[in-house]
Amino acid sequence: MSAVTEFILLGFQANQTARMIMFLLLLVVYCATISMNLLIITLVSTSKNLHTPMYLFISQLFINDILLTTEISPNTLHILLNNGATITFIGCISQLYFFGASEASECLILTVMSYDRYVAICNPLRYTSIMTTTYCIKLVVTSWLAGMSSMMITFITTSVQNFCGPNTIDHFFCDLVPLLELSCSDTYIVQLEASLLGIPLVFIPIIIILFSYTQIIVTILNIPSSTGRQKAFSTCSSHLIVVSIFYWTLFGVYILPTKGKTLSINKSLSLLYTVFTSLINPIIYSLKNNDIKKALHEHIYTRAPCKSL
Repeated sequence: MSAVTEFILLGFQANQTARMIMFLLLLVVYCATISMNLLIITLVSTSKNLHTPMYLFISQLFINDILLTTEISPNTLHILLNNGATITFIGCISQLYFFGASEASECLILTVMSYDRYVAICNPLRYTSIMTTTYCIKLVVTSWLAGMSSMMITFITTSVQNFCGPNTIDHFFCDLVPLLELSCSDTYIVQLEASLLGIPLVFIPIIIILFSYTQIIVTILNIPSSTGRQKAFSTCSSHLIVVSIFYWTLFGVYILPTKGKTLSINKSLSLLYTVFTSLINPIIYSLKNNDIKKALHEHIYTRAPCKSL
């Protein structure tokens, strides 16, 4: 049984002024993230024009973004206010699980979205027969269940680790790597599990996404009219940008060599993909998607008070 009953999260060590500025910035980002994601989820659920597979998957992505930022941001704000904070052992392990489950689910949801775009552009005549409502729901449920169940393995093996020494984590949340650095047990099995889980949850999805977009690009280039090419590419450009931001920041933290990378850089990258990408995603879809712009305009127009003549 672990001798440590709580951990100390140091967060961002800086003077009070810098921490207050960061606190206000993250508070605004968190409120804007929740508001924008909820707005688009509401638009997708209420607008009949958005009742398509693509927007079903988009709404699932934004639900996941709300969960992810809510798991991280409130506790980070508390840490900034108090220049550090304590978290119970079970609270730390639970945060690790829900964070990992959200990240895994996002990888799978982004993969499903790329498959949807592949079918829509490369097999347009068969799109409605392939992407049926039942099939789409199965893809969504599978993505959520696979993400949550896979992280349960890491949750169990990490929770039985023996923590008997230092309990200070130089991070703003309970991530796996800094947590295992405090373990008094052999962490080989946990690290091996994390590496093996990366194959079905990260690398295979990347291969599927790359294959999908290779086929999409080839198909688009074969479209004779420039208008047709532009229209086809516009339907998947938002997803491509979101995927690029997500995986580049994820790789920056966990895949790229750590030599020469300071803790502050590592924490900044972690802040980018745990907090800021959840805000960037709805902004990208709002700016680049005409259907969402139209649904938002109709939503505002139909709820505007009628002016008396």
